[in-house]
Amino acid sequence: MKQGTKIITLDNGYHLWTNTQGEGDIHLLALHGGPGGTHEYWEDTAKQLKKQGLNVQVHMYDQLGSWYSDTPDWDDPEVAKNIETYEYFVDEVEEVRQKLGIDKFYLIGQSWGGALVQMYAAKYGDHLKGAIISSMVDRIDDYTKHLNQIRKEALTPDELAYMQKCETENNYDNDRYQKLVQKLNDQYVDRKKPAAIAHLIDTMSVPLYNAFQGDNEFVITGKLKDWNFTDHLKDIKVPTLVTFGEHETMPMETGKRMAKMIPNAQFVSTPEGGHHHMIDNAPVYYDHLATFIKQVENGTFNQNK
Repeated sequence: MKQGTKIITLDNGYHLWTNTQGEGDIHLLALHGGPGGTHEYWEDTAKQLKKQGLNVQVHMYDQLGSWYSDTPDWDDPEVAKNIETYEYFVDEVEEVRQKLGIDKFYLIGQSWGGALVQMYAAKYGDHLKGAIISSMVDRIDDYTKHLNQIRKEALTPDELAYMQKCETENNYDNDRYQKLVQKLNDQYVDRKKPAAIAHLIDTMSVPLYNAFQGDNEFVITGKLKDWNFTDHLKDIKVPTLVTFGEHETMPMETGKRMAKMIPNAQFVSTPEGGHHHMIDNAPVYYDHLATFIKQVENGTFNQNK
């Protein structure tokens, strides 16, 4: 398969931007978070894995509505009905797989992408060699409880009270509140800010992000507030790696529990890693990923029950 960019046309007529890097017979499809984020933190994944002695073709794409791909008319009720659903984005992964011509591949997803990995592995697992859930819980209640705890630790009582007041009043668009969000982001989400993913303008698809998440990473008012996949973890039959940062928004205890509930899974964590621990501590993150793929390839992967 050729390296570089390829625009694919979905059956619904929309176009998605895709990009392939690296070489070899092993294929890894990478899903970004958000929803409404971009592929950018996966851009060096093929190089990072090669440093670990592993040749992998890494396929990335921006999901529908995200920066390089088509953006639907979010004000159209039919668009919201048909696209702002879990089912649409899971089936989009499968269509991308088909149109890229890959099979028996590895699927990795970060945050929202990690939710897609869980659902895809349960529905389309026959196409997978392995699944990697990066920084995503199986039920949102664990996440919200952890958010409440880290806000108590990171903010003064006055700052926390102000954030909670704004959230009660649905008053997010003020400087003080957004500065407090940034304070939390700096500690738990984007602990490092490499130039490669710094932007003069925000590339997030705000309507899509708002529909599923809400205003920011620390308040869940969208569809994800009801996210609960726990009862379906047993349906993920492929070898699975669950990886969390040790200093992030997702609670590590949940990741460990998920690895015990998925039939064939391991849990690993990244020291000094926030929500984007593939950036914060790339050597450890990619060592874990490369080790997992190598073990699945040579038949030595063992679950850590």
